Amino acid sequence: CDANLTGIVRDFRAYDGGEGHPDFETFTGQGLKGIVERELGPDQKPVYAHRGGTEHTTGPAEFDQWYRDVDGVNMPIQFTITPTVDGNGLATYDNRAFFPIDGEGFGNERREHNFHFTFELHMKFVYKGGEVFRFSGDDDLWVFINNRLAIDLGGLHSPQEDQLDLDAMATELGIAPGQEYPLDFFHAERHTEASNFAIQSTLAFTNCEPIFVD
Repeated sequence: CDANLTGIVRDFRAYDGGEGHPDFETFTGQGLKGIVERELGPDQKPVYAHRGGTEHTTGPAEFDQWYRDVDGVNMPIQFTITPTVDGNGLATYDNRAFFPIDGEGFGNERREHNFHFTFELHMKFVYKGGEVFRFSGDDDLWVFINNRLAIDLGGLHSPQEDQLDLDAMATELGIAPGQEYPLDFFHAERHTEASNFAIQSTLAFTNCEPIFVD
C-alpha cells in the first residue's frame, strides 16, 4: 500500500489582546531549543520541559493545548501531505505558502491567510539503513523517532533547516535495521507573515491508514 500521511491540523485564534490563545501571534525570535523533553510522553504527545513560561511560550497549561482537542480553544481538521517521489525513492513535499486551513476553523481572522495552527502527524517506518529525513520551515518543529527527540527546531523563527541521518543517530535513537519504529511529527505556525514547510525523506513509511492519537 501507499503510506498515508494524514494528520491533524488544529486551528487557534490569535491572541490579539486577550481574545485568543496566548502562544499565537504573541512571541517573536529566532528559535529556542529545549521547549520539550527529549522523551515523548506516554500519550504520544510532547512533554513541556519548563515549570513556567519561556521566551517563546506562556507555560505548561497553554502548551498542553497545542496537540490536544480543547473545545473553544482549538478546532481539529484532518490534512494530508502528498509528497512527490523520484526514481531514487526520495519523497519531497515543499510548500512555501503552507496555509492548509485557509477559510476553515476559526477563519482567517481578517488576515489574508490563517496563520495560527498546529500540525500533528504520526507515522511508522521500517529502518533499513542509509535513510535521511530533512525539514525546513517555520515555526516550531519537533520530530521523535522511537519516542526519542530527533529534531528540535522549537520556538518562533524564520525558516530553519535540520537533517536527520538515521545511521549516525541509530544508537541514540535505539533503532536497528529491519525493525519498524514510530515517527511522530509536531509542527506549529504561530505568527504572521509567512509559513514555510518542506520535507524530504527516504524513509519507507509503512502505515496504510492514518494514525490518530487522542
